[in-house]
Amino acid sequence: MKLTRSQTAAFGIGAVGKDMVYALSASYVMYFYQDILGLSATFVGLILMIARVFDALNDPFMGILVAKTRTRWGRFRPWLISGTVLNAFVLYALFAAPDMSGKGLMVYFGAVYILWGVTYTMMDIPYWSMIPAVTDTPKDRENLSVVGRTCAGIGSAVIQVGTLLAVNALGRGNERTGFGRIALIVAVIFVAAEALCCAKVREHDTGRMETSTVKQMFQALFRNDQAMITVLAILMINGALYLTSNLVIYFFKYDFGGAGWMGSYTLFTTVGGGCQILGMMVLYPLLHKKLGNTALFKVALCLAMGGYALILAICFLGLGSNLILLCVCGALVFAANGILTVLTTVFLSSSVDYGQMKTGRREESVIFSMQTFVVKAASGVAVFITGIGLDMIGLVGDTAETGAVVAQSASTILGLRLLMTILPILGLTVAFIFFVRKFTLTDEKVEQIASQLKSGKTEG
Repeated sequence: MKLTRSQTAAFGIGAVGKDMVYALSASYVMYFYQDILGLSATFVGLILMIARVFDALNDPFMGILVAKTRTRWGRFRPWLISGTVLNAFVLYALFAAPDMSGKGLMVYFGAVYILWGVTYTMMDIPYWSMIPAVTDTPKDRENLSVVGRTCAGIGSAVIQVGTLLAVNALGRGNERTGFGRIALIVAVIFVAAEALCCAKVREHDTGRMETSTVKQMFQALFRNDQAMITVLAILMINGALYLTSNLVIYFFKYDFGGAGWMGSYTLFTTVGGGCQILGMMVLYPLLHKKLGNTALFKVALCLAMGGYALILAICFLGLGSNLILLCVCGALVFAANGILTVLTTVFLSSSVDYGQMKTGRREESVIFSMQTFVVKAASGVAVFITGIGLDMIGLVGDTAETGAVVAQSASTILGLRLLMTILPILGLTVAFIFFVRKFTLTDEKVEQIASQLKSGKTEG
């Protein structure tokens, strides 16, 4: 099963399409329904949290369904294409809400968003699960995974960089109309990308597919104290990142302000996204050789916290309208996050070896399934906190279709600044404290464990 270049490219294009969809939902649903349509931020946050936690719990069950599927088109592609088409329709419905308000809009949003999560899981699980069925060469599998993750980042970056400007242009200043039109365009690109992926990427029968239940994931985690610490770090780091991504658009609209706030927001997110990729692909390879992984993890956490602290400081110093300073601070936060993303994956892999040495059981699949579960849970909790926070500080949504941006009170602006900086700092501080006190998998110990496993020695 040799992997061809056209198959690799088609798989990557599929990742671009599906993460454009995910990024549009993850980054702008709160803003669209709270700020533009006028729903309570707490209600929107609650629905988002329920849907994402349900989505995380649903992953193993979707995996079981995929594992038991047998069709002449294969195991994965029927789910991939049907989930894509359904999700594309639901995505458009999500951002093209009918003209209603109050309880009617609340019911509509809750039903459509939960349906969006279910249909996205229908295609996301088989997309990543089919890698072992495409090729049996370990190097090709690794390359396909790298291509998929990299292209997913590109798809997400396209949405982060271009959405608000496209919304403004397509809606001619009417954000509600603009979001509906951009959702339709993204939905069409999504279907085309996944259709190409299904047409080019051929799967082969690999026999029985291993799946993990939620119970198995938690059992594996509780047996492995180092995996637990790593998962806690993932929870805190991703929670901080999701808080930032949900709140920064409000900061630029209501605090930074000005007629060109959309362009400033776009530049900030472009710099942030570029620095995050730089952190993963350049800074981590350079720095981990000099500092070691555990030391670099501490440094990256401190850099991220320092970036947040600097943002708060320049706002209090009256420099919050200086885009260059904001971009410099954002670069610190996002570059550090890129490094932390790689390191938590490395630590999770090391914790698998550690668990095998202790118990004699290698539970790689269930431990890494736990990572996906926790990231989705962190996203849900972060967006719920965002909703509660926006209501607590009294932010008034800009529900007028055109006209000047609604002015906020001084206390609301102060609360927004604190939410965007202090809460992420607290989360990263928790990660730092637990890591320093409890994490024992230094680079030297990881090498020692690897040698012991190679020689067949375990404690279990």
